[in-house]
Amino acid sequence: MVRVLLSDVAAARHGTRIREAVPMVALVPVAPEGPLPDPAGAEIAFVTRDLFAGGTRHRLDPRFLRFVAYLKAAPDLRWVQTFSAGTDLDVYQEMLARGLFVTNSAGASAPAVAQTAITGLMALARQFPRAAEAQARRAWEPLYAAPEPRDVEGQEALIIGTGPIGQEIARLCRAFGLRATGIRRDAGAGIPPGFDAVAGFAALPDLLPRTDWLILACPLTETTRGLIDARALSLLPPGRHLVNVSRGGVVEEAALLAALREGHLAGAFLDVFTQEPLPADNPFWGLPNVIVSPHSAAASDGLPERVAAIFCDNLRRWARGEPLRNLARR
Repeated sequence: MVRVLLSDVAAARHGTRIREAVPMVALVPVAPEGPLPDPAGAEIAFVTRDLFAGGTRHRLDPRFLRFVAYLKAAPDLRWVQTFSAGTDLDVYQEMLARGLFVTNSAGASAPAVAQTAITGLMALARQFPRAAEAQARRAWEPLYAAPEPRDVEGQEALIIGTGPIGQEIARLCRAFGLRATGIRRDAGAGIPPGFDAVAGFAALPDLLPRTDWLILACPLTETTRGLIDARALSLLPPGRHLVNVSRGGVVEEAALLAALREGHLAGAFLDVFTQEPLPADNPFWGLPNVIVSPHSAAASDGLPERVAAIFCDNLRRWARGEPLRNLARR
């Protein structure tokens, strides 16, 4: 019998599906309050979004913290499946340091995140912030006056990150007539689906001067932390745009603010920030050329089921002694 630690919400929602995947499974539901069940003998934990909802990466929800503390005390724990695509949270890094297998749900959020990124891109391209500002003043100001929206067909999108999210963004970019170039750690691994071309991080200085849309869809790592700094932004031609659906730490925010205020960047769609929730006095809120999104790019009513499908596939692999999908690294 395989014992799985998970929230009471996840047990109720996904229990039937999990048991169908591996009949010899015993679910150990953990409620938000009251006595905790004995974790002895449980090798597996499933961390679902309901535990995280209501918090942010900088202000973790008490229920999430309670569950993580419970996992730390689980003597036989060997593998933790997370709901998120990224595993850069300290709690996950601590699990990896402890020697646990940690798997993410890369791919589950790709459709929603990519659609959000493209929606942000098109909102900026069609100058929706300008129209919204006029609406707030009840002013009828057609966009035919200069600067008119530029045609996106034929423009260049540089997408940093070529995983499932980056691939779906690239596919959608091409559907709108943009050319999609990806930046990946190993450019020699070939061109991923959806992209027209691929390059390594060392090629950024050569590619940025030819970029119309800089789209960030990468994990936060030592390579990507602070990657988009003042120099990188200065290499973009004037009047270009940035879309960030990765992590706030990939961009040096002071440099981004300066580029937006000075008009070097025409605009930005920002779903992530170095501090979340974004403080009420943060200057990004008041910039007319910025669309602020509250780290909601992955929001989708279908996400929990896609995450559960990844977990069930991995659970079958675990039961058969096969390699797990989406293994995280320190």
